[in-house]
Amino acid sequence: MRVLGIDPGLTRCGVGVVDGSVGRPLTFVAAGAVRTDAEDELPSRLLDIEHGIDAWLSEHRPDAVAVERVFAQHNVSTVMGTAQASAVAITCAARRGLPVVLHTPSEVKAAITGNGRAEKAQVQHMVARVLKLEAAPKPADAADAVALAICHIWRGGAQERVARAQQEFARKVEVARQARGL
Repeated sequence: MRVLGIDPGLTRCGVGVVDGSVGRPLTFVAAGAVRTDAEDELPSRLLDIEHGIDAWLSEHRPDAVAVERVFAQHNVSTVMGTAQASAVAITCAARRGLPVVLHTPSEVKAAITGNGRAEKAQVQHMVARVLKLEAAPKPADAADAVALAICHIWRGGAQERVARAQQEFARKVEVARQARGL
């Protein structure tokens, strides 16, 4: 499975691509940031983000997109910009029919480090270690996006297995009911 992770932001939107599946080594594909000029008007900045994300989607053709869930902060303007960038990312993926999953920062930290309150440096260190890189991708937003992709592969794979097991169990229950004439 190839996952594009997106760490939304209005000035820097981190993007990272990872290939892999649960129980197998992961492969780092690419990481970077879609940048906008803080001096530009909001509509222009959102279009720049859209074009940047669309370019990443076209180039890397992911199977799924993992976006960091926007959480409440004290700075309302920061939350609004992050939410707007997040909406653009989700829309770009939805336009292509790609599944989109939102992960909270604490879910990502817990998946990568085992600690939902890990510091940014710990997450970056583990991203590099898991992917066998000499250093975490730069800028930090790109490393966060790669962490999102890793989290989705690990958590998403487990969630998919649970869903398949539940479907199989429901199918067996229905077969048993039919056999009893219920």
